[in-house]
Amino acid sequence: MNSPRIASPFPLTRSADRDVSVHESADAPSVLFVDQSGQLGGAEFSMLPLAEVCAARAKVVLLSDGPFRTRLEALGVTVDVIGNARVSGIGRQSLRLGWFRALPGIVRQVHAVAAEAKRFDVLFLNTQKALVIGALGKPLHRRPVIWHLHDIMSPEHFGFVQRLVVKWLVRLAVDRVVANSHASAQSLALLTGRVADLPPVVHNGIDTDAFNVAGRLNAADVVALRQRLGLPEHAWLAGLFSRLAPWKGQHVAIAALARVPDAHLVLVGAALFGEDDYVRHLHELAAQFGVSERVHFMGFRDDMAAWMKAMDVVLHTSTDAEPFGRVIVEGMAAGRPVIATAAGGVIEIVRHLRNGWLVEPGNVEALAGAMRTLRASPHLAQRLADKAQADAQRDFSLGTYVRKMIAAIADTVH
Repeated sequence: MNSPRIASPFPLTRSADRDVSVHESADAPSVLFVDQSGQLGGAEFSMLPLAEVCAARAKVVLLSDGPFRTRLEALGVTVDVIGNARVSGIGRQSLRLGWFRALPGIVRQVHAVAAEAKRFDVLFLNTQKALVIGALGKPLHRRPVIWHLHDIMSPEHFGFVQRLVVKWLVRLAVDRVVANSHASAQSLALLTGRVADLPPVVHNGIDTDAFNVAGRLNAADVVALRQRLGLPEHAWLAGLFSRLAPWKGQHVAIAALARVPDAHLVLVGAALFGEDDYVRHLHELAAQFGVSERVHFMGFRDDMAAWMKAMDVVLHTSTDAEPFGRVIVEGMAAGRPVIATAAGGVIEIVRHLRNGWLVEPGNVEALAGAMRTLRASPHLAQRLADKAQADAQRDFSLGTYVRKMIAAIADTVH
């Protein structure tokens, strides 16, 4: 059953939904989007189609520069970078000390964003640092504020001071929160003490057609694709698509690979936030397990659909609860069986042995066992992949996501 259509004051581009035509109305609100990162992470990929759809009446402010700016500008979006190295350097667990060193930069960014916000009808804050900068400036800009929550606000993920700041900013300066999963929504409700008032949930959407553009590939197609990508042509390949970071669990995947003879692990992603020590650790771990020749570090890649279709299975190995799990939906849409960790927003996407395989986070043997089973049972793997692809197309279309989000933006103004 298709998701209901939501009327929108914004036009939907062809990339957002090939079967939808919505025209911009004269009273569409103008939007200032604010994001903390110039890098391309899950939060940034979710904002891209919104910014594109709203481009005629919107602007994006980034708190640091990077490839995200280039991607936005290629879509016709106006972008400004208001950066400060000390503000950008505040980490999840280091806010207590970083706050004081970064305070002058924070004040400058608050004033700069507030000055921009006065020119728009609504302020859309896409990340936590964007929340701090945009919400602190509300007495200056006096514009309605919507925050897109992409995180599980728990002590396991964030420090005490950071959660305290988020709690009071949401209570005092945010007009609307939209969460990317029920897990994220519940964590914020517990943090703010408003358990009976859960924020609405809009699951991220992807262009499912783009991930299925080539349809089902036969054996010769897969070999040709792997040749083009520089991958082993006839090996059984497990792909893990994520930035290289400890909580993303690439070390768990390498340990599991050591228990699956002759299989290969393809790591697509790079270290984005000063996690180069972890990358070195992964190389050392592969050598320690004697699997270095079976682990392929491919770095950041743009054509995710092609890379996923070249795999026999797509892995998700996060050791902490994932707020959503965008790469899981992408793997499903690409028609590949997915093995994922059963925590957070992932269990809102994957149903064990119906459209994927769930394992306990950090459980090396469970992951290895799932890999061995799907390798030995291609019919089971294909059944899971077929169901996953149908579920992704039904539940996580980009058009539905965009309609719901821009409706939330419009409702925040009125």
